[in-house]
Amino acid sequence: MAEEKVILVNEKDEQIGLMEKIEAHEKALLHRAFSVFVFNDKNELMIQQRALSKYHSPGLWTNTCCSHQREGESNIAAGKRRLQEEMGFTTNLKDTISFIYKAPFDNGLTEHEFDHILVGDFEGQPDLNPDEVAAWKWVSLDDLKVDMKKNPHIYTEWFKIIFDKYYSSIKQ
Repeated sequence: MAEEKVILVNEKDEQIGLMEKIEAHEKALLHRAFSVFVFNDKNELMIQQRALSKYHSPGLWTNTCCSHQREGESNIAAGKRRLQEEMGFTTNLKDTISFIYKAPFDNGLTEHEFDHILVGDFEGQPDLNPDEVAAWKWVSLDDLKVDMKKNPHIYTEWFKIIFDKYYSSIKQ
């Protein structure tokens, strides 16, 4: 299996190169990414607990799924691909906002991403990939907001940033 590459970008989200994913995280280089938020008809957000085997943020709760676009892949196509790979379903997604964030981790890696927020709807049960996801649940945004304040250590850094700064953009 070929090593996974990320798309290096400038602050305008213009591609400036490709780099192996781990190297980009070691060097804290800005790269393109996406975060998917899937809601049900009760306006609850599907969140996932990252698998314990993940190389960073293992066991933490986060948005429905997230990853990196491949070269030549649209944000929507990438979101649908990763939703299927992690959660075992796909749905229509809408590309909403994007922003840049930087979050260092205890293992020496740093996420420095130009993150695109994708939002969709789904009713039903996911079919989890256990290599990616340990658990999942539906949660109201109000309950999530309260729990994030009470237990910030159980959530991923990017999820807390998105939720704190871009709450109105993800709320349906």
